[in-house]
Amino acid sequence: MEVISALKTDKDAGTQMSKEQVKQDMNDLGKLFDYVRLLKADEVGGVAKKTPVDDRLRPCKCYDFWNKESQCENCISMKALYEKRQRTKLEIMGSDVFQVFARYVVVDGEPCVIEYIKRLDEDSLVGFDNNENLKNKLSKYQKELYRDALTGAYNRRYFEDKIKNSRMSAGVVMIDVDDFKLYNDTCGHDVGDLVLDTIVKVIRKCIRKSDILVRYGGDEFLLVMPEINEEDFPIKLKQIQRRINNCDIPGYSKIHVSVSIGGVLADDEPLEDAATRADKLMYQAKTQKNIVVTENTELKLKTDSKKEKVLIVDDSEMNREILSEMLSNEYDILEAADGKECLQLLSDLGSEISVVLLDIVMSGMDGFEVLNVMNDHRWLDDIPVIMISSEDSVDSIRRAYGLGVSDYISRPFDAKVVYQRVDNTIKLYAKQRKLLSLVTDQMREKEKNNEMMIAILSHIVEFRNGEGGKHVLHIKCLTEMLLDRLLQKTDKYMMNSFERYLISLAASLHDIGKIGIDENILNKPAKLTKEEFEEMKKHTVIGESMLKGLDFYADEPLIRVALQICRWHHERYDGCGYPDGLKGDEIPISAQIVSLADVYDALVSERVYKKAYSHEKAISMILGGECGTFNPLLLECLADIQDKLKVVFADNDSNEE
Repeated sequence: MEVISALKTDKDAGTQMSKEQVKQDMNDLGKLFDYVRLLKADEVGGVAKKTPVDDRLRPCKCYDFWNKESQCENCISMKALYEKRQRTKLEIMGSDVFQVFARYVVVDGEPCVIEYIKRLDEDSLVGFDNNENLKNKLSKYQKELYRDALTGAYNRRYFEDKIKNSRMSAGVVMIDVDDFKLYNDTCGHDVGDLVLDTIVKVIRKCIRKSDILVRYGGDEFLLVMPEINEEDFPIKLKQIQRRINNCDIPGYSKIHVSVSIGGVLADDEPLEDAATRADKLMYQAKTQKNIVVTENTELKLKTDSKKEKVLIVDDSEMNREILSEMLSNEYDILEAADGKECLQLLSDLGSEISVVLLDIVMSGMDGFEVLNVMNDHRWLDDIPVIMISSEDSVDSIRRAYGLGVSDYISRPFDAKVVYQRVDNTIKLYAKQRKLLSLVTDQMREKEKNNEMMIAILSHIVEFRNGEGGKHVLHIKCLTEMLLDRLLQKTDKYMMNSFERYLISLAASLHDIGKIGIDENILNKPAKLTKEEFEEMKKHTVIGESMLKGLDFYADEPLIRVALQICRWHHERYDGCGYPDGLKGDEIPISAQIVSLADVYDALVSERVYKKAYSHEKAISMILGGECGTFNPLLLECLADIQDKLKVVFADNDSNEE
């Protein structure tokens, strides 16, 4: 009865105890349990080192990690402490099953946990009828323990616990995703996860059910292929490599994935040793990427590769010969005896040159002058330069770095240092180019999707308003033309290319508020009454309100610009517009431009209530003040582009038809 009393789980009653009561409680529990202990709050979670545990009783991860000061992620003692109640769990260690209890108590005012553990006999777990169900459930838990949650492949724990020390005859393969960090850094971890999941699906389609696929690291996979034929092994690896390289990442057509693969054939050796050998071959493959390296192909790598071009620029023939001798085994060497010859080669070959080794102190055109010309032509964006000189002046070195050199090598030359710095610089620029290409492709893809969705939404508004399908195209086109001309004429409105892009894109949303206007008013063929016109004017504030309602995107630059345009594209420069009667440059320039574009297109387009005016008549009416007052600078811009405007609109309309 005393033991049963000790197992109460009430959150409040029975938790306050003295040291004497706890001691008696633990003595009673010790009669039924194999192990009992008391932990203070700061000892919970596997941190305590003071109390050694019997090696035969390690039912919780905490026990294995006491000496490492680690914390078990499923520590029921920690849960019992935080929840102030009793918790229990079953823990399987090898072939043994333990029942673990953790009970929260307060001993003389100090929070503690009593742990007590019992090894269970199989027959005592459940009744005979449910024994099979329990085994199935525990089997399912074990499978989940050894599966990677993202890809469904086996995880590293499976390798360590189950197959690491196995001796077998098998193909053992290490597969690493090339430049995986780029996908995470440029597209986000969700896309990185999608890449890994796609790669695993491709691999699974290429292998047998008996093969074992393990997610060995973040972007590294171990593939074990028992009893695979020696002739079939390299063929299968190349099939995997090709199919991954040709696969599509769902929703990201611009991402092209590749893998570097190293493979060995193990002959009754520990799998860990074979994996280490395969890993070394995989790292050899990564020097070129997107290739397969096995023990038979290892020596063929460098003879099959295309060499990078290195341009050595030095007015000393001896220095050129020394550097050429150091690098010629790995690279194609080009030489220039002075700055002018260097610039001619750069002009002729461009980015075919992988790196330039440039002497700073030369007769005639020196290295600094060469760097100035390279900067003027933006060649340094694609071609790295390593400065070579015996000139160790801090000012000279700083000046060279200021002009864009990537590294510095001093004389006398050390062959290993020269080779390593050239190799590192080439690889760094190659990664930068790939990163830039990836970012550019993703930006274009996103811009295309943004424009497409805005165009769809705007066309919905147009058709509801009976305006046909050209209004949005016209507004966007004229906004771009007016913006270009305005920025040519004046520095008053400073904006970069991205801001200009946002204005032209947001212009398509100027009338989105018309979704909230009665269709009978929108499409009325006669002149609107005063009351109807007041209702029509509300589309400006309705549009603004709709965009403000997008809380998640409220701080996006596109939404901020679209808000301005929606609310104020019917304001006039003299303050006679609506809804706020803003004057002059109180009206954002984005709204001013769209306002003028909107008026022009309304004049030259047919509506239910009017015929279309000619281009010439529309220009005359706007410049003559018949359509309200506009910014004089914008009127000048309209006048400047009127001839081009007529041609562009005619071309657009004919293309639409």
